[in-house]
Amino acid sequence: MDFKMSYVAEEWSLKMPKGLDLEVLHHPVTMKSVAHLIIAVNRLMTSTSGSVLSTDFQDENLLPIRVKSFLEVFNHESRTGPPPQFTSRGEIECTVTDSQKRSLVLVQSSMELHAVMLQGGSDDRKVHLNMSTYAHPTPIAETRPVALGIKGTNLYLSCHEDDDNPSLHLEEVTDKNSLTRISAESDMVRFLFYKRDTGRSISTLMSVRCPDWYISTAQDDDQVVEVCQETAPRYRSFNIQRQS
Repeated sequence: MDFKMSYVAEEWSLKMPKGLDLEVLHHPVTMKSVAHLIIAVNRLMTSTSGSVLSTDFQDENLLPIRVKSFLEVFNHESRTGPPPQFTSRGEIECTVTDSQKRSLVLVQSSMELHAVMLQGGSDDRKVHLNMSTYAHPTPIAETRPVALGIKGTNLYLSCHEDDDNPSLHLEEVTDKNSLTRISAESDMVRFLFYKRDTGRSISTLMSVRCPDWYISTAQDDDQVVEVCQETAPRYRSFNIQRQS
């Protein structure tokens, strides 16, 4: 038993009913064990049973206390349970253009995506996205969680929130397996967007991390792709075409 547990045992022993003592024989290996100990001691301290106040207190007197303590901890864990997860269901290659028929282009110098009206013969500049789809832990009607990676790179779109100001980034993911399962309570949800189809191949992409913030393009040509809210004077609808 380490110093901390020894100190706790001494503190609780001073508070035990007359005729009883507390001795910790081994180090609790889990937080559940610690919870059992604390709840059981509290039961002893608040008990009004006459048997607790006598030296005739037996092991069988502890049984109801241990059972009640166990049930409280068990019920708490059953209610909380593990956090829900987004689970990857597959990946498709696609191209994306905004409602003004502008393609997404990667600007290497600034590591940004721009929406550009490409001229004939320059289609090779447009990025192809690997769009991973996910099963939603609590499905939302007409939406599908997706992650968007640039084909041939380790770059993924992510939404960050700094000082209540969400922003879109291209972020390198060296371990793509980390995107296979994403806890709804983890910071990894920054890579997820809710894809909502509003027409034939027409969709909006809203951040899971920052609800009501959408991937969008500017009114002017060759400007950075950012996130915005519905009221912003930007384009939020995209034509997402699956590639064979």
